[in-house]
Amino acid sequence: MDYQRYSRQMILPGFGKESQQKLSQAKVLVIGAGGLGCPALLYLTAAGLGKIGLVDFDFVELSNLHRQVIFTEKDVGRPKALAAAERLHARNGQASIIPYQTSLNPSNAEKLVAEYDLVLDGSDNLATRYLVNDVCALLGKPLIYGAIYRYEGQVAIFNQADTTGKVTQYRDLFPELPDSNQIPNCAEAGVIGLLPGIIGCLMANEVIKLVTKIGRPLINQLLTFNALNYETYIMDIISHPSGNEALPKDLNELKNRDYGEICPMELTGVVVAEELESFLANHPEVQLIDVREEAETPKLTAFSYKSFPLSLLEEKMADLAESNSVLVFCQSGIRSAQAATHISKSFPNKKIFQLKGGINSWLAFQSHTHEEK
Repeated sequence: MDYQRYSRQMILPGFGKESQQKLSQAKVLVIGAGGLGCPALLYLTAAGLGKIGLVDFDFVELSNLHRQVIFTEKDVGRPKALAAAERLHARNGQASIIPYQTSLNPSNAEKLVAEYDLVLDGSDNLATRYLVNDVCALLGKPLIYGAIYRYEGQVAIFNQADTTGKVTQYRDLFPELPDSNQIPNCAEAGVIGLLPGIIGCLMANEVIKLVTKIGRPLINQLLTFNALNYETYIMDIISHPSGNEALPKDLNELKNRDYGEICPMELTGVVVAEELESFLANHPEVQLIDVREEAETPKLTAFSYKSFPLSLLEEKMADLAESNSVLVFCQSGIRSAQAATHISKSFPNKKIFQLKGGINSWLAFQSHTHEEK
């Protein structure tokens, strides 16, 4: 180990070489290379974490760059997991960065989480958060939780006993499952780019505290931070009667549970109109699928595609078996999201993408491009 690299933190009182060795032996799995995951990944890598796994199925979009600070403009259209791993390796060649270009789902959650000491959840949808909590609870893995909403962020540690032996989980904090339309994502609610940076760094700090056993980690506590007025408070989390009742009884039940019933899981990559041409050029194996009814217009004339109307999708599902990856589109993006969910259930290992905004967004982009010319 190159101790000179970490000398500034090793000279801290109570840290030293012993803490640095603990970091070098630790293994953390980060779910999502988004607004929360990016700053956490940067600082965990810089701090000398020995092994970092990164789970992300998505591709870099231009709108990501104001908060997902690992990526640059040259990364737009690239898989987040691979682009992030490349940048992290460049920052610290001693770190072992393992990219998993996939979504976390009930089929692979146990295998992925079991290989690591603790999990940092930087996901942005409820289904994944409940899935991450459940697999960590069943495997006894500490879970560092973080979330943001507009100008406010939260951090907590679950599935880790405090000094009294008490253990809480995400389901204790949120026992009532809200409807999916009650929790908008960043694209719908908006977010100032600094906030996920602050919360992601706090999450990384909790990882370091847990691994090195310094300070007082937020075990069974929820820290809330407001970026507008700097109000910060910490509340204790108590066990909720329905928390353990809602957990899967075992890992086999977890694998068979439909987390999409909680809220639609983001199992698909999103391609925006501005990047469609370059995406298809870089992914020639992708099969384009139009899920509109066959009589609907306008047609997509720039690319070849197959028509699988949503009303007939179940009947045509077998025809998709030979394609390793598909990109579905419709008029506005609503039906393609539904189709992507259906396809992912039938083919959980297939790479699925959807055109954001559908044909409408593509036509608007083409019109704007022609006007500029």
